[in-house]
Amino acid sequence: MLTDLLTALGLVLVIEGCLYALVPSHLRKMIQAMGALSDDQLRLGGLAAMVLGVVVVWLVRAA
Repeated sequence: MLTDLLTALGLVLVIEGCLYALVPSHLRKMIQAMGALSDDQLRLGGLAAMVLGVVVVWLVRAA
């Protein structure tokens, strides 16, 4: 299980690294736009991302 967790963490870092390396200006604009969102909007977005992530992991593990 620890191997799976570390693999997932590594993949997150790869994806984030790709964003910074390939589209830094777009990422900067997105971060600035996030500053205009309320805490509730950010919370809802984070919750939606977590639920989507759990569903994806569940579907992949079930296959």
